[in-house]
Amino acid sequence: MRLLVVEDEEDLVDALRVGLVRAGYAVDVAYDAPAAHEKLQVNTYDLVLLDLNLPSGDGFQLCRTVRAAGKGVRIIMVTARDRLDDRVRGLDEGADDYVVKPFAFPELLARVRALLRRDSGGGTSVIQVGGLRIDTARLEVTLDGRSLALTPKEYGVLHYLMTRPGHVVSSEELLEHVWDEHADPFTNTVRVTVGNLRRKLQEEGLIETVISRGYRLKEPT
Repeated sequence: MRLLVVEDEEDLVDALRVGLVRAGYAVDVAYDAPAAHEKLQVNTYDLVLLDLNLPSGDGFQLCRTVRAAGKGVRIIMVTARDRLDDRVRGLDEGADDYVVKPFAFPELLARVRALLRRDSGGGTSVIQVGGLRIDTARLEVTLDGRSLALTPKEYGVLHYLMTRPGHVVSSEELLEHVWDEHADPFTNTVRVTVGNLRRKLQEEGLIETVISRGYRLKEPT
């Protein structure tokens, strides 16, 4: 899944980016409201971590603009503003959650997972399709009980496909959700990653290629 961190504290941005990437997410960063607005217009994000006190703008206004545009992206406000009226306003403006600084990163990560599970229809941190099983809390992947050692991008591709079993997912969609803004859209990185993932799965036909359309995770029969 692809996340946007909107935050002007560089040390916090660096810490969040490292932690979120280790957890398997693609991460883009905006240090002020205009940059965040531009990125939200150009890219598709699954979730935004949004500070309220931003240079050249206000987090409440940005949240309101995103919601007025009809974007269904999940939003977690992450801010030092801990007053009750700020928390209430944040949720009323359209935020899905509100986290006060300082915070424990494992709790923030759990809140991210919980919100993203809502969109995939999952009730727990475990996703299972046939013999494939992903524990998103522990970043563990198994196939028929066999543990798989995947790279972050292989994990991201598999996770995305497993939340949409039986559906055709294009290379462009995978690139949009699993890679960050620095990915070159004209490379064959998606095809190579899917090829490497297939070899590690060691089960022919589990990830099907639909010619001229993309890839599909085979549903269990």
